[in-house]
Amino acid sequence: MGQIYLDIAKKAIEDALYSRDTIEREKIVEVYPMLAEKGAVFVTLNLHGHLRGCIGSLVAHRPLIDDLIDNACSAAFKDPRFFPLSMQELDDVEIEVSLLSPPEVLEYSSIADLKAKVRPGIDGVVLTLYGRRATFLPQVWDELPDFDLFFSHLCQKAGLQSSCLAEHPKIELYQVEKIK
Repeated sequence: MGQIYLDIAKKAIEDALYSRDTIEREKIVEVYPMLAEKGAVFVTLNLHGHLRGCIGSLVAHRPLIDDLIDNACSAAFKDPRFFPLSMQELDDVEIEVSLLSPPEVLEYSSIADLKAKVRPGIDGVVLTLYGRRATFLPQVWDELPDFDLFFSHLCQKAGLQSSCLAEHPKIELYQVEKIK
């Protein structure tokens, strides 16, 4: 089943590069009806071992197949950190799809309590404070395995001070099924 997610994501990127539409959504959904259900995915692109794009949805708001196609194209062409993916890069890019569970609010009383409740490597984290919001997928723990470092980078990603945990932001946790 996992390969179909990767195939759809790659075909969506190819279609965008070649200005065509070859994905037969209705036929795919007949074979894989779960793709018609609402779902949230992140699509991550890596090129030669380095991040090349990552865009996704935190909350399921449309059919999974539509979320997958749109986020694959967004990761390839709309991630503001990178130039749009080129045809030359397409053959070498590695695609990873993360199927997200619904985020759940985590109640915590202090930074120490938060540290005790968050599971590095397992939990993705959504941080919200003063109208700013950012997330890190669970895979980010591989690069930032230290709790303090992980959260200081997440605070900065949200446009906040690296010490924003002291202001008790709203924290939501989710898990992913990673397909690559």
